[in-house]
Amino acid sequence: MKNKKPLILISNDDGFRAKGLNCLIEMLKDLGDILVCAPDAARSGFACAFSAVDVLRLTKRSEMPGVEVWSCNGTPVDCLKLALNQLCGDRQPAIVIGGINHGDNASVNVHYSGTMGIAIEGCMKYLPSVAFSICDYREDADFEPLRPLVRHIVQKILREGLPLGVCLNVNFPLGEWKGVRVCRMARGTWYNECVKESHPRGYDYYWMVGSYRNDEPEAEDTDNWALTHGYVAITPTQYDVTHYGMMKEMGAWDFPDELLKNSGQ
Repeated sequence: MKNKKPLILISNDDGFRAKGLNCLIEMLKDLGDILVCAPDAARSGFACAFSAVDVLRLTKRSEMPGVEVWSCNGTPVDCLKLALNQLCGDRQPAIVIGGINHGDNASVNVHYSGTMGIAIEGCMKYLPSVAFSICDYREDADFEPLRPLVRHIVQKILREGLPLGVCLNVNFPLGEWKGVRVCRMARGTWYNECVKESHPRGYDYYWMVGSYRNDEPEAEDTDNWALTHGYVAITPTQYDVTHYGMMKEMGAWDFPDELLKNSGQ
């Protein structure tokens, strides 16, 4: 990767063998040099987690003109950190991409998603970042219909960048699309998340499962509504989670002087 093409850094949370990631490489390989660093197996639900205790290893999986693929035994964010620190050399990625994820990452799933963890980590490194997901959990999901819009979005970001502190969360519905909606994250809830089972050897164990509920199903400005009604949902997402309205309101709170004194003990 010695030429001056844009460097496109890709990771995912489904593992380096996942069809979604490999289809993404094929979609974008003419737009720049592709560097992939992805988990060696599925790491869904790891969000922005990184490995503070476990030893990490990098393994080169393949190399061809313009494309390098590496795997890591850590989380999606581990992969991104290692790629930036160990694999990019003196080149800064022009864009960081998570996906294409098997399964949507709309609503509160943003906070659990390893795919979005990649985009948020890239964003925190001041790199233009985007995550792509489709509402299809099948290993053999058909990603080809996504090609034109994925390329359009990536090319636009390569040309124009994104505002500092902002990444994009792009979710594709199943079936034919009616169009594209730029929308907000829906308020939703996961419930019945733990299933208790009894092991034959005499102890209990638990599965983390659950069902999702859209808590504002009639709100037409949300990502859940868009996907349910056949639209591609694009949500601009920021990593600054400060609630500025509440911060202003709290400026008027009364904190008695006796609470503010440091006793020195």
